[in-house]
Amino acid sequence: MKLTADLIARAPCYLNALQDRELDLRSYKIPAIENLGVTKDLNDSLDLTDNDIRALANFPVLYRLKTLLLSNNRISKIDPELLSSYLPNLTTLVLTNNAVAELSDLQGLAGAKFLEHLVLLDNPLTKKKYYRLYVIWKLPTVRVLDFTKVARKERQEAKKLFDGKAGPSALAESIAATKSTTSTFEPGEGVPLPLKSSVPTLTMSKEDQDKIRAALAKATTLDEISRLERALKEGKIPSDLKDQQETQSRKKQKLDDGEQEEEEEDTPMA
Repeated sequence: MKLTADLIARAPCYLNALQDRELDLRSYKIPAIENLGVTKDLNDSLDLTDNDIRALANFPVLYRLKTLLLSNNRISKIDPELLSSYLPNLTTLVLTNNAVAELSDLQGLAGAKFLEHLVLLDNPLTKKKYYRLYVIWKLPTVRVLDFTKVARKERQEAKKLFDGKAGPSALAESIAATKSTTSTFEPGEGVPLPLKSSVPTLTMSKEDQDKIRAALAKATTLDEISRLERALKEGKIPSDLKDQQETQSRKKQKLDDGEQEEEEEDTPMA
């Protein structure tokens, strides 16, 4: 099931045990993250557990979001700018039972200023040598990794392994250079292409498209946004806009007819 504006509007939203406003999108078999801009950045926590998401990407900028739950998906790719650009205030990220394969795939979490709790259990990368120490070094703000508190001794050991005299050590550079076969990320990746329909798509003039986009810019409800987006995608101008267009056309025709009559009256007789 696609993550549509309508699905987001119908999903449960409540105060969780921590008194955070949480949007519950569990178990919808969602294949990709999209359309989250319609949430208007009103949630502290987002639960996308038990879906079919493959790329941790396509987020709008969500300053309020602090907790992101993504257990039991198929995530193998992470947007390189995920936390630095789109989720800058995230403190908790749960990625249990996904498909993140290489330590270098965690680059999208680097630069996080507030990430404190991270769970990567049951991902292939947890079997890599130096896994825990590398994550501790790469993400220095993390205090609890896989439900185990990061010890001072671990931080010291991580620095010895991965800090060089003038930057990362050779070992750190070697790990960063190791790319998994699925690690290359392209913007917009993960969003499924629309299925081809046997119903012919109606052609829409640029003028009609502009009118729908103008109406979208003024829309104030999720239902209205969803209706206008669907109309633009299907190539059908909504009935209310069509009626408005016909009314304006009739008014213009009356004005033109009136001007023509005035010109005929003003024309002197031969």
